[in-house]
Amino acid sequence: MADRLLTVEEAAERLGTGVRFVRRLIAERRIRYVKLGKPVRIPESAVAAYIEERTVLTLREARVRYGKTA
Repeated sequence: MADRLLTVEEAAERLGTGVRFVRRLIAERRIRYVKLGKPVRIPESAVAAYIEERTVLTLREARVRYGKTA
């Protein structure tokens, strides 16, 4: 099934940021996007991946992940 394509405004709402921040992510190619002529759309999976990549683990989660005991 195809990913739902979000507008810049919808992506900003999902990230809890302003439109300007999302446009900067696009300009710096820090998030995956689809260009449909002039309009730009961001796949839902790209927003989810952006959030996942930038989620900071707690110390406990980091220790478990790297095999260290708490």
